[in-house]
Amino acid sequence: MMESVRSDLKAIWQAGIRSVSPASIAARFSRHAVSGELRYDNVSIDPAVIVQNVEKIVVVGGGKAAAGMAAGIENMLGRQAIHEHCLQGLVSVPIGSGIQLSAIEVRETRPAAANLPTDASVAATHEMLVLLDSLGPKDLAIALISGGGSALMTMPREGVSLDEKVALTRFLSEAGADIDALNAVRQAASLVKAGGLARACRAGRLVVFVLSDIIGGTLDIIASGPCLPVPPRPKEVLAILERYGALRAGIAPRLIERFVVDAASECDSTIFYSPLGNWTTPRGCVVSHTLVGSNATAVQQAAMTARQRGYQVCRAGDQRPLSEATESAESVGARLAIEAVSLFAAAKQDGQPRAIIEGGESTVVVPAAHGKGGRNQQTVLAAIDAFQRSGTAWPVGLVIASIGTDGEDGPTDAAGACVDCDVVAALGEQGLDIAGAMDRCDAYPLLAAGGGLVHTGSTGTNVADLRIVLARANDAGKSSSKK
Repeated sequence: MMESVRSDLKAIWQAGIRSVSPASIAARFSRHAVSGELRYDNVSIDPAVIVQNVEKIVVVGGGKAAAGMAAGIENMLGRQAIHEHCLQGLVSVPIGSGIQLSAIEVRETRPAAANLPTDASVAATHEMLVLLDSLGPKDLAIALISGGGSALMTMPREGVSLDEKVALTRFLSEAGADIDALNAVRQAASLVKAGGLARACRAGRLVVFVLSDIIGGTLDIIASGPCLPVPPRPKEVLAILERYGALRAGIAPRLIERFVVDAASECDSTIFYSPLGNWTTPRGCVVSHTLVGSNATAVQQAAMTARQRGYQVCRAGDQRPLSEATESAESVGARLAIEAVSLFAAAKQDGQPRAIIEGGESTVVVPAAHGKGGRNQQTVLAAIDAFQRSGTAWPVGLVIASIGTDGEDGPTDAAGACVDCDVVAALGEQGLDIAGAMDRCDAYPLLAAGGGLVHTGSTGTNVADLRIVLARANDAGKSSSKK
């Protein structure tokens, strides 16, 4: 990769991830100096929360950014308020994301590269429910929700094992189910999702801070909506299981039996909540949601950094209809390859570097005999394959990257991948089978051999993926940095 484009790419994705980092979010929690109102980004929570007017404070939550958000709450309160309000709490995070706080326990409950619930996450969730149930009407509860929270806060329905719940989720994911379908099933299978966490709360007030990892999605999708009263949809859930073959495969029979019973007695929900996430639980707890960041936050910051480095940003964000927002990794890669050709041609014509920056979370249908990889690696492999099929040579100064903001891409140690002329040349010299690796979902070893993997390490956050296309045509005559 040309060194200038290499450094540009790294600076751009780092800026995007940094904008939604736990440190960035934590710094925005505050209390008004006079009124004592709880604020985020200098805006009061609605309905207002006056910290000194509450008795006890409990903090619960889960997700890859939950530890940093919890640290922000403690820093905002300060040592005196922590003592006065008997602050306590528990947040569930992946292994490697734990930190030591003074009053809130940060518990590591699942492996870093395995986004599935564990017995430890069930135990932590049970303790959260007990904490919320111990509160009274003069108390304040704070829930911290971020990407990965669905697996980190989990409580299977009575009579259903965690193994069944995990098996069904894994089956649907490998069959290519999108996030909407997965969340519908997760909500139906859980006692804590779809508002279950909030319904357990006896405090007079529950403030929910949400870092969204869903592209264009509503609050009920994020971590499967643990604090929103999502109406049950058992008939829709059964249709999803039919569509992806779970019924025919006999996956999780006891859980499916529960769905069938639910569908037979389905009734309309009478609980109202606003699109902003404000509602009152049956126990009288007033709930509100505040969005502290999203994929759009990372995309816009990445775009700003690209402009600062001289790029004309031709697209920043996902401008396609929401109904088309979920794409397969293969279709994303092919689309980006087509757009990259046009982008480079425009950059070559006038010498102005150009960029496309978008967010997303593609799907991958994993075959039974699959290899090692992730959706971002599969996306980049598909872009290489599209160029190869078209017979177009990869120009110097063009790069395509797809990177998970959490630093994870499938069960691998890479966050994603990038491709430029050097990667393509290395793959060609080794005679590696790109199409075959795509079919097997075996992108990791091939991209490792070509030098195309991107490693960020654990970022402590998650707002889905960043996809970046950079075209700097004036690099075309220069020597590659990998020669």
